[in-house]
Amino acid sequence: MDKGTLVEFRVQGERRLAVADRPEGKKNWIFIDERGQSHSLKPQRIEYEVGSGYLPETIATFRQEMEEYVDPSSLEVAWELLSEAGEAITPATLAQLLYDDQSVTVCYAAHLLLVDDKIYFKRKGDRYEPRPLGQVEEIKHQIEVTAQRQREQAEFLERVQQALAQQTVDWQPSDRTRLESLEKWVLQPDLNHPNAQDLLAQLNRPQSADAAFELLVALGWWSTHENLFLRRSDYPLQFPAKVVDVAQTRLRTLPPDPDSERLDLTHLKVYTIDDESTKEIDDGLSVEYLDDQTQKLWIHIADPTRLLRLGDELDLEARRRSTTLYLPTGMIPMFPKELATGPMSLVQGQTCPALSFAVILTEAGAIADYSIHVSTIKPTYRLTYEDVDEMLQLGVTAEPELADLAAAAELRRDWRQAQGSIEIRMPESSIKVNPDEDITIELLDYSLSRYLVAEMMILTGEIAGRFAQANHVPVPFRGQPQPELPSEEELMQLPAGPVRACALRRCMSRSEMGTTPAPHAGLGLPLYTQVTSPIRRYADLLSHFQIKAHLRGDSLPMTAEQLQDILYSVTASAQEASLLERQTNRYWSLEYLRRHADEVWQVQLLRWLREDEQLGLILLEDLALELPHRLSRPLALGTRLEVQVSAADPRHDVIRFREFTASEAAAS
Repeated sequence: MDKGTLVEFRVQGERRLAVADRPEGKKNWIFIDERGQSHSLKPQRIEYEVGSGYLPETIATFRQEMEEYVDPSSLEVAWELLSEAGEAITPATLAQLLYDDQSVTVCYAAHLLLVDDKIYFKRKGDRYEPRPLGQVEEIKHQIEVTAQRQREQAEFLERVQQALAQQTVDWQPSDRTRLESLEKWVLQPDLNHPNAQDLLAQLNRPQSADAAFELLVALGWWSTHENLFLRRSDYPLQFPAKVVDVAQTRLRTLPPDPDSERLDLTHLKVYTIDDESTKEIDDGLSVEYLDDQTQKLWIHIADPTRLLRLGDELDLEARRRSTTLYLPTGMIPMFPKELATGPMSLVQGQTCPALSFAVILTEAGAIADYSIHVSTIKPTYRLTYEDVDEMLQLGVTAEPELADLAAAAELRRDWRQAQGSIEIRMPESSIKVNPDEDITIELLDYSLSRYLVAEMMILTGEIAGRFAQANHVPVPFRGQPQPELPSEEELMQLPAGPVRACALRRCMSRSEMGTTPAPHAGLGLPLYTQVTSPIRRYADLLSHFQIKAHLRGDSLPMTAEQLQDILYSVTASAQEASLLERQTNRYWSLEYLRRHADEVWQVQLLRWLREDEQLGLILLEDLALELPHRLSRPLALGTRLEVQVSAADPRHDVIRFREFTASEAAAS
């Protein structure tokens, strides 16, 4: 190394030029850069030796002269000339090739072109080899892809700022991936989400799942009350295009009816009884008066299998969903809505296919005789529960069938109680959220009309179970093991009403589903299967497939083993849907309480969750909501007190109450 030699080296990755000034020790030299800073360098740190005869103050002039030759596009020309021969080059040979000049200035420019090149040449020792054509094209493609992503990212960030400024934004298809990275962080906060973290960092926002949720809301991508439970579930929000196409085809043209010899029951007066908001009408009731004054009850169930076949697109999609989902914000149907509320339903005034169950009861309420028919009916009246209650109260003589149905329902209820049924009457409510996100919570009355319909549906389940057992038809039987109930003495020590019902409810076992008949302790029946909601419950639909095939004399579509395999997946999906409904109802319940934090609620202590910590389960009587509360003092079960919401955060499932003192309660 001579004094005055100009070299290139790096400081923290930054390229520097400096001039040799003096040796230091045995190997190091002191170099002075153009800023006048000194650097002690070992030979290994020198990346390129330019030439000699320079001073630190001449570096800027050298750089200016050299930069005139740094033209990256010229590398492609050199690569085209050298690639066929595969000849390796040095900065000096490149300078000669491009500029017919090997001066130190031009050679250093050629060095910079080669060392910075990522496309055409690859370094091998102190020489550079031209890359193969295919490799060059792939590298160019990757560079273009990266540049495109960077452009899209910049444009996306610009749209984000527009959305945050409340401007109308036309989101692009490429934006979805970026926004979905935020969604995934919110829905799966325990996993790593580097893309979402980078995005939040670029927007100077906290890097957390909560911040990701707030950004999605601020952008209008999600609503403030986005149903995260639904998004985390496997329940599909939309029907696949193929299923929609099949549904439209069914609406235009009905497929051939495999049950061509349907029993014509259009002469019967048929009542359908549901909530006013119900659109999927899947059951109707009739009374036929026989010549000997015997009453034959008819329970007509919608026949959606008229429009589908086991294993077709509609059936498999219904199987995947397993049930219609009922949320405060609305329902998500098991079948496409146009079918479920149209030709699958029992529509007033229209001729409808049905599966009809006829039954004659004994004087005690047991089943004396029954039959099942694939039928055609014509629903006469579309009634609400309130309509029926009013008609029964007024004793409308023009509709004696309603009174007879109510009497039969009461007879059946008494009979089931004699068989050991366990009736648990807890307050219930219905939570509704309209499109403006106004919340209403309505208490459900234990009305005679609801008992009437419930008893007729339970009766139908017993008939279907008996039929399946007698004819060796495997169906999804539902059983419930006999619980160990508190003794009569223990129950009598508890306050009557919700507290006692809550104690009974805690003892009940979960119902079980299988292909073998089993007693149902809660209903007081020796066997039971659900068949009354085939538009809304897939397990009911399976029973319809089996029963109808037997009635036609066809081979059963499913063996017991095949049916059990389907039930495994359907049961798991149905349980997930049930959990989703409970979670969503709880969210809106807490949101309702948050909005009514100023109100005072009368509550009743139902039971202890952890008595040693005074953590109890309370019932808000006006809303039929059961929520945890840590009491300020020991209380007896059934004690009523007044509370006010002190904290409510539905997104994080937090609810806390403050108890009113005696003086506050008196004042309120």
